[in-house]
Amino acid sequence: MGDRQSDSGGREFHRVADELRARMADGLYPVRSFLPSQRELAEELGVSRDTVQRVLRVLGNEGWIESRQGSGSRVIRTPRIPTPTHRVGRQRRTVTLGPLIGEAFEQPEVTLDVYTLTSESLDAHIRLQVERIRLQVIAPQRITLRLLLPLRDQVLPYPRVKDDSSDGRLGDRLHDITDRHTASLRGLLTDLRTDGLVPSIDLRIRHAPLVPAFKLYLLNGTEALLGPYEVVERQIELPSEETVNALDVLGLGATLTHHVKDDDPDAVGTVFVDTWQAWFDSVWNLLAE
Repeated sequence: MGDRQSDSGGREFHRVADELRARMADGLYPVRSFLPSQRELAEELGVSRDTVQRVLRVLGNEGWIESRQGSGSRVIRTPRIPTPTHRVGRQRRTVTLGPLIGEAFEQPEVTLDVYTLTSESLDAHIRLQVERIRLQVIAPQRITLRLLLPLRDQVLPYPRVKDDSSDGRLGDRLHDITDRHTASLRGLLTDLRTDGLVPSIDLRIRHAPLVPAFKLYLLNGTEALLGPYEVVERQIELPSEETVNALDVLGLGATLTHHVKDDDPDAVGTVFVDTWQAWFDSVWNLLAE
């Protein structure tokens, strides 16, 4: 089978990426093992070597594999859970965010509406997409990001020291994390515009007097991902190097419920996306008054 040039679009790219992630998670390609050659993967999966090369580059950026010329690609870390294969029908029950953010960024106009406790997860995923843009794998012309965060001076129930709710040090740490990653986001996106890689960038951040019990991502007006924060007890080391027993929530890598709009206005996915888009817009507009 020769290289095929028609499979370089987003659908085939994500199908192959999801398949390789799933194989690593399932133990087919364990840590320290080598993936098949690019030629073998292209033959088996029915795509071009260019598509395989793009997938391996992204998997390397995500930290799953290490590629060296002449040695192939070696697995250095495996996903904790299998990543679902690309869409079957119109809905997937639970997914991880990375592949869907990647697919959203393959459109000429990218719109992201995000409600979250911090911008840590978002920063990590946007950083990967910026790398893809700089490598000329994708070329969006406009990126619009609206980020909704909790009001800075409100008291949040988490993270906090488990046995002393009046201890504000974990709250200060949360603000430092948020500030660091929002500054990173601004820098990443501003540099794309300054370097002439994306002509139009619109990043806006507003703060709501709400305690996030969930994180919400709305992608290009057609997809919604919703996931509740799970409160966990864990040890956190403070900047003073003191370790405290904390109640915290973990968001990076969280599994999210995924819905996609359908042509049918009464379809479950359409209602889900439209409902959460209306909620986000109402809070966003209220904060502008």
